[in-house]
Amino acid sequence: MSAGIEVVRAGALTTMQDEGRTGWAHLGVPRAGALDGPARRLANRLVGNAPDAAVLETTLTGCAVRVTGNRPVWAVVGGAPCRVTVDGRPVAWGSPVRVPGGAVLDAGPAVHGVRGYLAFAGGLVPEPVLGSRSADLLSGLGPPVLREGHVLPLGRPGDTPGVDTVPWPGVPAELVLPLHRGPRDDWFTDRALRTLTTAVYRVSERSNRIGLRTEGPALGRARGGELPSEGMVLGAVQVPPDGLPVVFLNDHPTTGGYPVVGVVAASALAGAAQAVPGTPVRFVDA
Repeated sequence: MSAGIEVVRAGALTTMQDEGRTGWAHLGVPRAGALDGPARRLANRLVGNAPDAAVLETTLTGCAVRVTGNRPVWAVVGGAPCRVTVDGRPVAWGSPVRVPGGAVLDAGPAVHGVRGYLAFAGGLVPEPVLGSRSADLLSGLGPPVLREGHVLPLGRPGDTPGVDTVPWPGVPAELVLPLHRGPRDDWFTDRALRTLTTAVYRVSERSNRIGLRTEGPALGRARGGELPSEGMVLGAVQVPPDGLPVVFLNDHPTTGGYPVVGVVAASALAGAAQAVPGTPVRFVDA
């Protein structure tokens, strides 16, 4: 039997993610892909994969998988720190672990942060959709959200991992998001724009892969009405009628009718993947 993994415990939300599917926004297809790109790339590096190999992304409660087939598989659990076991025996978090055929790798609930990443030597290789193996929760493209009993194929591994341990980025105690203003900042009052870059917001528990929602002072409008739908990009800070900024993340819609007060560079968004509800958020002029 060829090697693969079978889902034993799916957790609150576990999806398959790679770099995402770019170049399809004109057809209304979002990007998707791992929210914490640096964590995904580092996990792949540790098991000898290409940076864009598909991994599992967990949310808060982790997941558990069984290695199918007879051969062992090298794996690493990274991202949000958690307790990791193989058949109930504690093993290292953030370092390559040899998982025998038939054994269960369990990534427990996050101790800090939100999203964990499970990489396996050879990568996960279901059939790609529009060039990506990422699950898109908004459009439904790609592999489905994982459920108990799902079996996922693994690719052919490369060389045995040669790196045992590396420093992992810490979970942010505060999100500082550099903001490029526009294109619709003129829809807001001067006072609202000052508030946006001086007030402290907090991550809302309603945040998800579509957007980081915030709690804090509402932004007042300089003009009423709504816009015709226009294109949205990763990192767009849209302001719905309640006045509370929403930072669009990887599963964001490709169009929207609420004004975008500014855009956060994609390179600054990795911390948003690990920011638990209540984490302070500050927008600063880029």
